[in-house]
Amino acid sequence: MTAVPVGESTVAKIRRPASRVLWHLMVVLILIVLLYPVVWLVGTSFKPAEEVLTNIGVLPTHPTGANYGSVLQGVAGYSLWTYVGNSLIVSVGAVLGNILTCSLAAYAFARLRFRGRSVLFGFMIATIMLPLHVVLIPQYIIFQKLGLVNTFLPIILPKFLATDAFFVFLMVQFIRGLPRELDEAATIDGCGPVRIFRYVVMPLLRPALITTAIFTFIWTWNDFFTQLIYLNDPSKYTLPLALRIFVDQTSQSAFGPMFAMSVLSLVPIGVFFLAFQRYLVEGVATSGLKG
Repeated sequence: MTAVPVGESTVAKIRRPASRVLWHLMVVLILIVLLYPVVWLVGTSFKPAEEVLTNIGVLPTHPTGANYGSVLQGVAGYSLWTYVGNSLIVSVGAVLGNILTCSLAAYAFARLRFRGRSVLFGFMIATIMLPLHVVLIPQYIIFQKLGLVNTFLPIILPKFLATDAFFVFLMVQFIRGLPRELDEAATIDGCGPVRIFRYVVMPLLRPALITTAIFTFIWTWNDFFTQLIYLNDPSKYTLPLALRIFVDQTSQSAFGPMFAMSVLSLVPIGVFFLAFQRYLVEGVATSGLKG
């Protein structure tokens, strides 16, 4: 009988749990670093005004809910729900616009054959590298001539024109991964391009559509610069603009209420993300493609 070398296997068994513990410790440390600003923000929102700048710790020494009371009373003569409603109108409108038009443009680039398709697709991809400031002035002049400044349309309308090339590119790559045999089978059944898009491509495009909706909602909800340019009336301000008003409405900045409003502005984003987070980790394989 030959001896079984157990030394190497024993060392491997010892190293394996140790490496797992070390890996989990690293993950926990990274998580703490990432979540610390959020925890600090929530803790500071319960600090009194005189403690915000003196107490740099996470937890307040004398916690108070007065900051949230000040926020709920309203900002610049308008209630908090006015700004929340404005943010919802802008964000939901942007989501609907991107989902509708970006999917249509992506289907055209990925499936339809027309003259100049490659050139137009390349031009669209090139717009991703354009900074916002390059097109800001021409866009503002156009909307000003149309009398749309100080309305929500300059923020929502471009989304209905498939101007977010990143999401178009995302959906194009997703559609190109779908078998063309599905389109051919639908064509044999008498479906044209519109019905193929409606009944074949759209159901399979759901993961990309939900990803587009999540990122569009978050980016639009947190957008400050574009809304600052086009919105002048405080009654039409969104939450990011309301935060600026709340800080600037007095000679002394009220940091406590500002942090409280910041916490409240994060709640819809968190709820929206938690509701659809499982779709972010969905693979590109769908039930319609499984044998």
